[in-house]
Amino acid sequence: MKVRVTLVHSPIGGQEVHRATLRSLGLRRIGSSRVHEASPTLDGMLRRVRHLVRVEPAEGGQEG
Repeated sequence: MKVRVTLVHSPIGGQEVHRATLRSLGLRRIGSSRVHEASPTLDGMLRRVRHLVRVEPAEGGQEG
């Protein structure tokens, strides 16, 4: 299953580890989005920055 991750809040003033996680997700500016394959690694990254991003299923729904 693929998920779309969108940056909705600024990381300015946040912890360096949060900014580094956003960079590794490929999110640079507010409103930028990336589609990632769901995995345990991605879940951990999203848990770390859950207050800065919005996560939703990518178009096409579940792959089967």
